[in-house]
This record gives sequence, C-alpha cells and structure tokens, in this order.
Amino acid sequence: MRKNKVLIVDDHLVVREGLKLILETNERFEIAGEAENGEVALKFLETQKPDVILLDLNMPIMNGLDTIKALNDREISIPIIILTTYNEDELMIKGLELGAKGYLLKDTGREDLFRTIESAIRGETLLQPEIMAKLLGAKEKKSKVLTPFEATKLTEKELFILQATAKGYRNKDIAFDMGIAERTVKAHLTNIYNKLGVNSRTEAVAVALESGIIHL
Repeated sequence: MRKNKVLIVDDHLVVREGLKLILETNERFEIAGEAENGEVALKFLETQKPDVILLDLNMPIMNGLDTIKALNDREISIPIIILTTYNEDELMIKGLELGAKGYLLKDTGREDLFRTIESAIRGETLLQPEIMAKLLGAKEKKSKVLTPFEATKLTEKELFILQATAKGYRNKDIAFDMGIAERTVKAHLTNIYNKLGVNSRTEAVAVALESGIIHL
C-alpha cells in the first residue's frame, strides 16, 4: 500500500515532533519532511512533492500566508492544511481564501487529524459550518452576492467546472470527465475567479453557494 507523504511546516520543534509521532502511528502516512518556515519548505519542494502540506501561519522569515501565495504563483498544486490556534481566525480565513483545503487546531485529536488530511488529499475542502459561515461573512464584506443576471456571466462549461470543484473534484478529474486538457480547466478556473471577483477555489465555491449559482 502506497503511503501518503506529509510535509510539516512549523517553526516550533515540539509541534513538528508531536505531529510526526501521531502520523507515524498510522500506516497510511509517512513524513516526507519538515521545515521551520516557508522559505525552507519552498526549497524542499524544488526536489520533492509530498501529497499534502501541514502549514503553520505564524513563522519567521516566511509566514504561512506568504508561503501559500508563493505556491500559487509557482502553480504548485499540493493540498494545504493550515495549522492554527484559537486566536487566529482572521489569518485562517485569509489562508482559506487563498486556497487552503482546511485547517487544524494544533491540539486536535488524532482521528480529526487523519480525517482532515485524507479529505485534503482527495481534493475535498473540509470545513466546519461555523468556519464556512465566517468565510462567507468575510466575502460579503468584500463584494456583494451575485444577482441572477450577473451569474449568467459564467458559461455552461464554467458552471460545470465550478460545480465539480465544489464537490471536491481535482483539475485532472474534471479534465478527464470533460475530455479536455488539465491546463484548459485551469484557464476556465482563472476566468471564473475573474468573473466572481475572487482569488481561490474555496472563495469561488463560497460565493457561488451563497449566490445560489451552484448547489451541493
């Protein structure tokens, strides 16, 4: 059985060691590596590609948000799970808007840790209802909900891709279903982001669900 490789990025050694000890109890995972900040993580990713990244938000040299932005700029599409504490809601929301697949409190239980990682690897965005509500609330402050007329700006293909994205399908899965190239799916997603005034998959899905353009 192939093990899923996890990269742990956190500036606290005790957090990294704790996560490693937990993950090593599950035969489905192995530690791909660890990094104390985003800069070290990016260097690691030049030669290796883990299946998922556990990413702290507050780190020296390069923090979590800047790391996600750098990964987006480089088109490195590895699922990211934010490591957060109880008082970091605003930073966490920004990370989710940038495309992170979910979040974990640093004192989370082992089963929640396993479930969140596995969901992210499958391409799903796993958020608790209260976090989705905060994400929608943050989006409402930035732009209004789309009217039915504005929703028609999306083409039939774009609506299909957005619906598939909301259900957790990856770009390559969508491309296969539609019989098009994966880069074409990425181009459609870029058009969707521009039309909806968003910057990430998570944000696009949140706006579309709130506006009633798509349904789960």
